Order: sequence, then structure tokens, then C-alpha cells
Amino acid sequence: MGILSGNPQDEPMHYGEVFGVWSYLTVTKGLLVGYQTLINHTGDKDLKTFLQELTQNMKQEIEQIENLLKVNGVALPPSPPERPTANLESIPVGARFNDPEIAASVSLDIAAGLVSCSQIIGQSIREDIGTMFEQFHKVKATYRARLLRMNKEKAWLVPPPLHLQTPELAHV
Repeated sequence: MGILSGNPQDEPMHYGEVFGVWSYLTVTKGLLVGYQTLINHTGDKDLKTFLQELTQNMKQEIEQIENLLKVNGVALPPSPPERPTANLESIPVGARFNDPEIAASVSLDIAAGLVSCSQIIGQSIREDIGTMFEQFHKVKATYRARLLRMNKEKAWLVPPPLHLQTPELAHV
């Protein structure tokens, strides 16, 4: 029997796992309050529903990660205060984020979150931590697909230059 072959929850976290998980939690807490603010700026009903579902999922992730860190004696990062609900009409037009900007920003964050989850999965030697972040990754990939579809349907997506023709290769 190997040194780390028992119950994963009884194994210590290594420094890479602690740093990766703690950092992921810190970023998720910051994004959560940012998205609560963006919900106030969102005029599109579908995008608002998407963001509300996404923030509920983020709260669940935060709870799971906080429990993991507490059990392992790791101090938690501070939590910013939750943002209040505001009326879209009370935000001056020039100060509002518009829906395509919100969707693009959240798309970028989800892509970065996928990379972060993959990194934690790759460095994790505790199966329970790897499995937790595999689940987070799967859920993020689903949100990514939903938001991509929404961006296309609402014509918010600004694609990079499309490669439509392949140049003839010169025969040497």
C-alpha cells in the first residue's frame, strides 16, 4: 500500500493544490459580485436568466471549496459584500454596460475558468479534489456552450476573420 493510497479526504493537500484551490476560490468570489452588478445592467431577459443561474452555480462552488479548505485547515480568502439589486432604468445610459459587452466579458471569464479547472485537475494528486474540479469543468463547459449559442442567436458574437479559402500551394 502506498503513502497516499487511503481515503483521499484523509490525505494532506500539497502546496500546489492549496494554492490552486485557494486562488480559484478568490477569483470566483470576485467574479460573483461582479456578475451581481452586471445583472443590474442587463436588459436582455435571456442573458439575465443565464447570469442568475451562473451566479447560483458559483455560490455552490464557493461553498464546496470553502468546506474543503476549512477541513484542511486553510484560511479562507475574504468575501466581498454581495451587491444589491438595482433597477436598470436608474443606471444612466452612458454608465451602463450593454448586453453584448456583458456576454463577451462573461464568455472570456468562463474560458479562463475552464483553463483554471484543467490546471487544478492536472496538478491534483487527491482524487476528491480532481473529481470536484472535473465536475466544475463540466458545468463550465455547458455554460460556455449555452452562452456561445446565445451570442450567435442574438448576433452579439464578433468572430475573428474567417478563413474561407485555402490558397493554392506552389509546387516546387
